[in-house]
Amino acid sequence: MSKISIIGAGHVGATTAFITAQKCLAEEIVLVDIVEGLPQGKGLDMFESGPVQGFSGRVRGTNDYEDIAGSSIVVMTAGIARKPGMSREDLLRTNASIVANAASHIKESCKDAIVIVVTNPLDMMTFHMWKQLGFPTERVVGQAGCLDTARYRTFIGEKLGVSSKDVSAILMGGHGDTMVPLPRYTTVAGIPLTDLMSTEDIEAIVKRARTGGGEIVSLLKTGSAYYAPAAATVEMVESIVMNQKRVLCCSCLLQGEFGWNDLYIGVPCILGKKGVEKIIELKLTPEEKALFDESAGKYKTGIEEMLAL
Repeated sequence: MSKISIIGAGHVGATTAFITAQKCLAEEIVLVDIVEGLPQGKGLDMFESGPVQGFSGRVRGTNDYEDIAGSSIVVMTAGIARKPGMSREDLLRTNASIVANAASHIKESCKDAIVIVVTNPLDMMTFHMWKQLGFPTERVVGQAGCLDTARYRTFIGEKLGVSSKDVSAILMGGHGDTMVPLPRYTTVAGIPLTDLMSTEDIEAIVKRARTGGGEIVSLLKTGSAYYAPAAATVEMVESIVMNQKRVLCCSCLLQGEFGWNDLYIGVPCILGKKGVEKIIELKLTPEEKALFDESAGKYKTGIEEMLAL
């Protein structure tokens, strides 16, 4: 029986579980959280929606990590949420401990799983999960560029008055404020974005996409984004389960690509049933490479700080 487990029954985790169920990507979806009753209640609520939503897979919640045994994919969403004025790096110490604890259970219960990390600060937590698990690099990947790209495509479609489905884009670098836009790789139904929009408008959209998470945090006051992060995560899950081999921007371990080593950061990759099947090393302009190096340098320093904790 196919099984997918989501660790963390907060807004992102629960929404990820629900979309995964709606898409019929597993016969069983397990929602894990340390809060008694929370995953059980949410899981039962989702399961009862099956006859209306048109899925028959079981969704169940649990407080016991043993219930993730046999999962082919584990999605890590647990962690404290970012609050107004809090940078992703402020989350480092607390969430590193949460990730390490989850990793110990994943190793014990489903040593062959592919692990998708959503916990912030994303790129550093993905590196931390990989180090704690000791899994092959292709089986530990972070949900980074899929969300940033979704925001970027949304804003482009809105500005041009076209369907965002027709917008194709690639973004690189760290998740969030240090994201590296690549407008020359952005098209609308095959038409280069630079033919449709002014440089000023593109720069404004890039800025908004970079700070998209912060914009939502400032509006919600208590909490952070979860619909788009969950949808972006399920996009990755679906590509793996269905072996779609989608070219998606994910946080992957670089081993010489783009001139960097031992660093998780957002790059375009092919995502299939084995996980990250290939990192696509684009030819960057000097300006793009400088931006990428700046982003990579920041996260390399963050990893060193984390390892020193």
